[in-house]
Amino acid sequence: MSRQLDLAIISIFPQMFEPFCKHGVVGKAVASGLVGLNLYNPRDYADDKHRTVDDRPYGGGAGMVMAAPPLREAVVAAKKSREQAKVIYLTPQGRSLDQEYLVELFERDQHIFVCGRYEGLDERFIQKYVDEECSLGDFVISGGELAAMVVVDALARLLPGVCGNYESVQEDSFYQGLLDYPHYTRPLVFEDVAVPEVLTSGDHQAIKDWRDKQRVNSTRLKRPDLLEVALGAHTDTSR
Repeated sequence: MSRQLDLAIISIFPQMFEPFCKHGVVGKAVASGLVGLNLYNPRDYADDKHRTVDDRPYGGGAGMVMAAPPLREAVVAAKKSREQAKVIYLTPQGRSLDQEYLVELFERDQHIFVCGRYEGLDERFIQKYVDEECSLGDFVISGGELAAMVVVDALARLLPGVCGNYESVQEDSFYQGLLDYPHYTRPLVFEDVAVPEVLTSGDHQAIKDWRDKQRVNSTRLKRPDLLEVALGAHTDTSR
């Protein structure tokens, strides 16, 4: 039986995910049943007629804070069919997402992603119901929805059968700690620059050796910090 991911997303803007679930890698994964993606709107669990999910912060200050009760009820609903799922809050204060963290997430079949908005979530909800905090990096966007899409897309493409050629996934940047090698396609010559001869040689070993070398060179040039980790602290980068 094929590996499947069972994912839940808690968001006050579930409509943002409608086109996301119908197109590209995620659309294919959802349509094939390899990824189950269910949306939970905290407004559906609010207890007032206005379906309020936020309020002014205690102590004053700008903006609004997402209230704990509707978020809690949304998590409880998502947990009913995902008892083993960890609750992951998408926030700039979380652990930075990289390929290593992504692989850790991929080892688990179930996840519940919470998308924050406004000034964030009531801290009491975070302390009691959130298991992990995940960040795309040291910057701020308007909400966790885009971050959730990034994580879901990255997880989905790790599933065999989602991408057309699974070998291409294994050769992606960061998959083995190095950046990807350069890619070329037709035409053979573009603006007086030809495709490297080795790629048209038909010599598969020579092509592999060239690509391996290019991965190291590209990483050394663009992300030398990765090279030290991938090749070891004693890697000779003088060549």
